[in-house]
Amino acid sequence: MEIKRIEKYKYLIKGKNVDAVVLTDRETIDNPSFAEALKQIVNVTHLSGIIAAIAMPDIHWGYGFPIGGVGVFDSEEGVISPGGIGFDINCGVRLITTNVHSSQVRPVMKRLVEEIYKAVPVGVGARGPLKMNIKTLREICAEGAFWAVRNGFGTYEDLEHIEDAGKLSPSNPDWVSKKAFERGADEVGTLGSGNHFIEVQQVQHIYDKTLASSFGLFEGQTVISLHTGSRGFGHQVATDYIQIMRNKLTDHNRNLPDKQLINAPFSHNIGQQYFNAMNCAANYAFVNRQIITSLLRRVFSKIIPSCELRILYDVAHNIAKVEKYEKSVLVHRKGATRALGPGNELLSAPFKETGQPVLLPGDMGTASYVLVGTCKAEQMTFGSTAHGAGRVLGRREALRKLDFDAVLSSLKEKRIEVMSKGKKTLVEEASEAYKNVDLVVEIVHQLGISMKVARLVPMGVVKG
Repeated sequence: MEIKRIEKYKYLIKGKNVDAVVLTDRETIDNPSFAEALKQIVNVTHLSGIIAAIAMPDIHWGYGFPIGGVGVFDSEEGVISPGGIGFDINCGVRLITTNVHSSQVRPVMKRLVEEIYKAVPVGVGARGPLKMNIKTLREICAEGAFWAVRNGFGTYEDLEHIEDAGKLSPSNPDWVSKKAFERGADEVGTLGSGNHFIEVQQVQHIYDKTLASSFGLFEGQTVISLHTGSRGFGHQVATDYIQIMRNKLTDHNRNLPDKQLINAPFSHNIGQQYFNAMNCAANYAFVNRQIITSLLRRVFSKIIPSCELRILYDVAHNIAKVEKYEKSVLVHRKGATRALGPGNELLSAPFKETGQPVLLPGDMGTASYVLVGTCKAEQMTFGSTAHGAGRVLGRREALRKLDFDAVLSSLKEKRIEVMSKGKKTLVEEASEAYKNVDLVVEIVHQLGISMKVARLVPMGVVKG
């Protein structure tokens, strides 16, 4: 593999149709455990209509595309690939601010975590507070977060604080299978398992006081991070269309370097059908996070009646979107976050002047960050940045190497209250399984593709 250093934190790897850009540190480049992920971003350069293949500093191995990967394709000549989006379509992060200081919350943190755990269904197979019929699910697919607000789950002000107002189009539910609807019927308002979480956090440090004030952040403030996606609904959409593309586009996909890169021409009817179904799943995920937010508002008002919860922002980090730069392109972001700069026409009124809030969670034992998108990101990475810390240990490896009691003891030492569906998840999600989030953030900050606003540290964690 031919790797060339361009500047600090920026490398080029020789590709087929374009060269792959890797934005990371030398240690990651030289680490053998990341070799497969680097090979995956090079594989992406083989796809038709590719304009750019970019790996973020949180890169690690994934299905087809690496997680932390961005693939940019010509919207007329290019392709759409489920492996470039992921099975958990619109897995994303929402940050909710409060008007209370962490000193008011610390004494009731154990109770808060217990009540959140009771209120929000967690774990594999968890059933949500609402049972949806097909008619309602079709409405959710078409309307996104607007459906939730229209039905009493939040306010219209919430929509201005969600990427694309919580509704992606086109989203014709006719292209969603019956099985996907069946899987999604009782999972709206559920957290799921794995790396999904609800964290009650404290704003530990402010880097940019002007932007922090504009975002409604202050030092010592209590905030809540929510990380979840489209659950079984999105997984089924991805599964369905991988099979459809495999069966109906055999010749088109014959010479792929990796069969997991299966795709459809974006202009082809199958490509457009998948794009519609993907947007339906994305809208389902926005509704999922909106309903969980409503549940969190009830919990906090019960325990701290004076506490008000407002959404700062909600970002998708497993998605494909048509965006205009010098030309119209289809941007696949798989484990990557949109990071638009000030003045971008896609931003809602509250963020036109500041740029888009970027939410970058770390692991449950360290920190998360609020950053802001930049015009440089639009020029350098098609408006993209990292989405998290990125794994250094696979789940099986974490279970083999790490000890539950040691993980729990470490969290207790840091005064972090935690509840999880089982011991396994806590070990899989231990700090040792992830890269240093401070380093990941420093890289994107130094590159100028998103700039630090605030650092958040966990006080309480709920895991699936």
